[in-house]
Amino acid sequence: MKKTLILFLLLLTACAPAQDSQVYLPDVLPTATAYIDASYPTADVQLSVPQQTAAGIDVNMNRGWVEGKNVNAEVCFSLPDASDWSIWAASLTYGETLLQEYGTTLLSYQEPANGQAGLRCDVMTFVVPPDADLSNAVIVIDAIAAPPQPGDYCGVYLPKIQQAMLERGTGISVDCVDINGILTMQILGKPAEMTQEQAEQIVYSDEFYTVYGPWTFPFNLSQ
Repeated sequence: MKKTLILFLLLLTACAPAQDSQVYLPDVLPTATAYIDASYPTADVQLSVPQQTAAGIDVNMNRGWVEGKNVNAEVCFSLPDASDWSIWAASLTYGETLLQEYGTTLLSYQEPANGQAGLRCDVMTFVVPPDADLSNAVIVIDAIAAPPQPGDYCGVYLPKIQQAMLERGTGISVDCVDINGILTMQILGKPAEMTQEQAEQIVYSDEFYTVYGPWTFPFNLSQ
């Protein structure tokens, strides 16, 4: 009888669950898939004028497409010189809406070489509502610019500014002088009735590092 009781207790112990048993959970849990409304269009647009020339600058819109809320345009433009040129002002117009906020992503950059103009390509992106009527829209690039970096005024822009001051008869004279070992453009002379601030506004105007278009690209996306 004792042997039978001992055997019964051993069987119960063997069948009981372990005290430290754990439930296995996979290391990677499924993630939710982003929802994309079916009403958001995704299509290439029809470009009626893919190439424009203004102020000696060639601008090509190689492709335009709408993806969700984004209106994208692949734009390439010739570079006036070796400065860091980029799209400075642009807009998207559709219906009665004018958008002047946009983003750019650099695609490629080819420096000028052997007498050939350089070339920069960007993707421009405008954000619009998904129900925007793009059946008669237009992207306008108003200007490209190369804001000066330290040293550019003496290395690149001084002759252009000096010539402009002379041709316009402003009475302003500029030159580069050594200040603590660094060449710095300075206003050396100006008319007595002109304030220093007025002279600086003329000399440091963005016109000296900006090329104005416009370059206009109408397009159509049928709804």
